[in-house]
Amino acid sequence: MRISIDRSPVKVYPDSKRVIARFFFNGEERAKEVIQRVMEIDEDAVFGIISPILQEYSKRHRNITRFLNKHCNKLKHLFDELGIDYYAIKPYRRLLIGSYFTHEYSIESAAFFNPSIVEDPDQSELVEGQKRIIISFRAVGEGHISSIVFRRAIIDSDNSVHIIPVGNYIDEAEVIRNAKYNKKLFFEKAAASLIDVDLLADLENKLDDHFEYSTLRRIIIEAQMLEEDDEKKMEYEKVLWLSDSHYEMVFSLDTDITDRVIFPFSELERKGIEDARFVKFTEDDGQSTYYATYTAFDGAMIMPKLLETKDFYDFKVRPLYGNGAQNKNLALFPRKINGNYVMISRIDGQNNFIMYSKNITVWENPQILQTPKYSWEFVQIGNCGSPIETEHGWLVITHGVGPMRKYCLGASLLDLNDPSIEIGRLKEPLLIPNPDEREGYVPNVVYSCGSVVHNGTLIIPYGLSDYSSSFASVNLEQLINKLLTDQ
Repeated sequence: MRISIDRSPVKVYPDSKRVIARFFFNGEERAKEVIQRVMEIDEDAVFGIISPILQEYSKRHRNITRFLNKHCNKLKHLFDELGIDYYAIKPYRRLLIGSYFTHEYSIESAAFFNPSIVEDPDQSELVEGQKRIIISFRAVGEGHISSIVFRRAIIDSDNSVHIIPVGNYIDEAEVIRNAKYNKKLFFEKAAASLIDVDLLADLENKLDDHFEYSTLRRIIIEAQMLEEDDEKKMEYEKVLWLSDSHYEMVFSLDTDITDRVIFPFSELERKGIEDARFVKFTEDDGQSTYYATYTAFDGAMIMPKLLETKDFYDFKVRPLYGNGAQNKNLALFPRKINGNYVMISRIDGQNNFIMYSKNITVWENPQILQTPKYSWEFVQIGNCGSPIETEHGWLVITHGVGPMRKYCLGASLLDLNDPSIEIGRLKEPLLIPNPDEREGYVPNVVYSCGSVVHNGTLIIPYGLSDYSSSFASVNLEQLINKLLTDQ
């Protein structure tokens, strides 16, 4: 007999009207032509062109002039090459130039799926039995570029989920590069990225054991100036792309959580940020930190990365290293076990592995944890978010892929003290695509990146064939009992 699971009538749909103002660049020579043409416009005509633009787009962006000025400023080096005094340009002309290098991007226009869920750091002003939560989603826009967006919700005492309406604006964070790199780890990752080994050896000899981004950039630019081979110049560029994988993001304090979007920033993310798995991690001192593992994709190479935040305003971004930090599907346990960080992964694309580490960014020696066992998971098995601690063991929601590439959700139970031991697994799926949920952008798929327990109930947000998301709930005690007896 299958365990009873309830599907919520609540659906979370994408909002294609939510747009961000992105920097647009079509090559330096073309950019110089545009700059020169705008510089030739009469000053009165400049105001006549930019004024209606500001009026129109001020209704769509919190501070459109800030974006236009920022995008104009990114071209400062071209003004220098053209012999134009950038600082002598009047404000309205700068705004007009910036507008030619700005475009709107609808971040949720193509798909909206793979939700993850965590307890909101702010639990104030709630009544007994309620919990405020933050849900992250993978949003896909034009060109199949993925980003991370957020919704806030409240779970009532009866486990009903109430989604709080989204804000009117979308903001990207200010990006800060202030990382200090460990030379050994950095060049190990560079070698794994198949960058020219001789070039890497030369760079490595010029750097200290710990170095800053500015130092690396200076050395690479100097080397590129001396290099005549275009392919070698590109190899140097790839090292800079890798260094861009370390950065911090800071959102304005006047933004709502739904206003904040984590959009691809580095070159190694240019095709998307995929499947963030958020977890509220309890430190040894009892303090909480929110982590999320996600996949950066550049169109060819996959790089697992780690987000870290305390408040969902400031985020630190770092790549993950080691032979266990490969492929997709990494999920961090919510606390250390026997003094180690613990991670589940699917490094071979088929099986679940488990890894232990003293360093949260370095993952070596992955060990097989689970292999496909039942017909609905024969193609592959993976996790659907971080394990949840219960008194009987670590509850892991899994996904399995079976005939016709149909995705279903399952559940497993791991030993509390030694999670490499599986003590229970459901023989049948916990959740399967039903006739109302099977059609969409990617049909026959239900998928999740994290769940939460509230009032004795496991609540699972899940994507419906990638076109929207919903929620399923199951009594936690019944699920645990089924896992312990379904062998």
